[in-house]
Amino acid sequence: MNHINWYEKKQTQTADWQSEAGNPPPKAVVIADDTTKADEAYRLACEGTALLYRGDFQNAKQLLQAITRRVDRKPAKPAATMLEAFHQHRARQIGRANITNKVLIELKYGVCDLPRAPEVKAAVQGALIVDEKTDKLPARLVLSLRELLGMVGAHEWRKKGVPIAALNAHIHAHYGVYSPVRGEYLDLIDQAQLNNPQVAWDIGTGTGVIAAILVTRGVKNVVATDTNPRALACAIENVQRLNMQANIQVTQVDLFPEGSADLIVCNPPWLPAKANAPIEHAVYDPDSQMLKGFLNGVKAHLNPEGEAWLVMSNLAELIGLRAQGALDIWIADAGLKVVEKMDITPKHAKASDQSDPLYAARSRETTSLYRLK
Repeated sequence: MNHINWYEKKQTQTADWQSEAGNPPPKAVVIADDTTKADEAYRLACEGTALLYRGDFQNAKQLLQAITRRVDRKPAKPAATMLEAFHQHRARQIGRANITNKVLIELKYGVCDLPRAPEVKAAVQGALIVDEKTDKLPARLVLSLRELLGMVGAHEWRKKGVPIAALNAHIHAHYGVYSPVRGEYLDLIDQAQLNNPQVAWDIGTGTGVIAAILVTRGVKNVVATDTNPRALACAIENVQRLNMQANIQVTQVDLFPEGSADLIVCNPPWLPAKANAPIEHAVYDPDSQMLKGFLNGVKAHLNPEGEAWLVMSNLAELIGLRAQGALDIWIADAGLKVVEKMDITPKHAKASDQSDPLYAARSRETTSLYRLK
């Protein structure tokens, strides 16, 4: 873990530095408190100076909100194409995060001692402690208030869970693991024709929700794979909650385990673009690496009459990130054929939000399940 240094109380202070996006600790840090004006804080943040807050916690949140409003005032440039609009949108997101992440909070063993601060230790532990090898929080830890609030929000969602109709149960997503809030692709998994597979694999399992749906549909033996330690811990916890330990084996492997299966399911990230934070790896797949890896490798692991299910959205084509027809070519080049393509229309909020810069693409998006042999 990196360290952050700043000058306070007539001496240099040092603490561990936490940044989920992997950003280096800011070199310039000043102390802020309840007397700090929003315009001054915004100016400093734009210049790259971080503000370590020492006043009331609720006032710190208000300062962050005021800085965010000032960032959002800058109008977006007109975009000639949807692809240009996408890149502008991503650039604005990155710029917004760079500025708003400049409001910092210090935690002592996971506790925020500012006046009116909520209990955050459980949320921080849930975000940073993945396994028993890292069971202690640092004595002094500095992170952005924005990131801390994200941890708290994720912790509340983790406790509450997301209701999954196909399971008649809740799935609980850990911090940094993509939550199955978009349910249409799960409807496809629940409805696709199932030819009595004895062994199924769920590649890139995340929360384990697809593996659980397969068990609910009668598959007795499911292997769920992932490389992300948080996802593995999350999937194991959900499997235990659902009492499916006898049916689902969660294993850390890149794409495929050894052997072969009757059914291999993959819901890779849908957009071929750079991820700027770990959580974004569930959405962005640079150069379609995971998608191509799955397609090019799945044939060698399928039993003779087995099927591969690929869940994809056409949003990349609508934006212009992937050429029309490219996916069909990749499927054919991998020695696979489409025996059925099931489509469903997304119902998430952004699909009907006309203020979204990508609304023209999102409003026409289709999610598909490709049954491949």
